[in-house]
Amino acid sequence: MPTILSLLALWLALALPAAAADLPFAVIAAPGATDHPLTRESVALIFKRKQNYWESGTRIQPVNLPPAHPLRRAFSRVILGHAPEALEDYWREMYFHGVLPPHVLASEEAVILFVRATPGAIGYVSTCVPQHGVSVVLTVGEVPTCPK
Repeated sequence: MPTILSLLALWLALALPAAAADLPFAVIAAPGATDHPLTRESVALIFKRKQNYWESGTRIQPVNLPPAHPLRRAFSRVILGHAPEALEDYWREMYFHGVLPPHVLASEEAVILFVRATPGAIGYVSTCVPQHGVSVVLTVGEVPTCPK
């Protein structure tokens, strides 16, 4: 029997505005982490902690934005197929297998700094945020004309 919390999470997932999925974003990785672009499916495996190492053998260090951040909601919806709240049961189950969710950083700037400085790191930011010193491995959505 589904719990009230599960039903609420499902309702929130269905109630997400479609516009959230329209936010364009770039998945970024540490320089040298991978030599080729990634697919949405491979990024999903990384953020669900089902792929833990790059081809080079370097441990992958995924980072998320806070659950209420519009870009996190768009990323979760488009890449993972669910709202952040709907993934809570998944992470509770994974915790009992010794698997922790990706670290959460407070801002897109923090994500870029972490990814740039951490071998094997991967995260996501708005396509309009300057991405100097990192590799863009996947772009989702139409890239808008960004203000300078």
